[in-house]
Amino acid sequence: MPTTTEVIMPQLGFDMQEGKIQRWLKREGEHVDRGEPIAEVETEKVTLQVESYDTGTLTTILRHEGEVVPVGEKIAEIVAE
Repeated sequence: MPTTTEVIMPQLGFDMQEGKIQRWLKREGEHVDRGEPIAEVETEKVTLQVESYDTGTLTTILRHEGEVVPVGEKIAEIVAE
């Protein structure tokens, strides 16, 4: 039975309140492995990569490149078999 994993905007720094999605490194429908970079997020100080929390298929991208997203908000979904 497939399970869905939510990808949330992580808190990449102590003072981070929000992050800007610079670029998606994977597209909807692509396979991802746990720990694989799937997006680049820009904070006030640095641009970092967000890694996949699970192995599966990136099924839904909820936030688009250029959007500013609060920490803790869902940005994508990964479905694992």
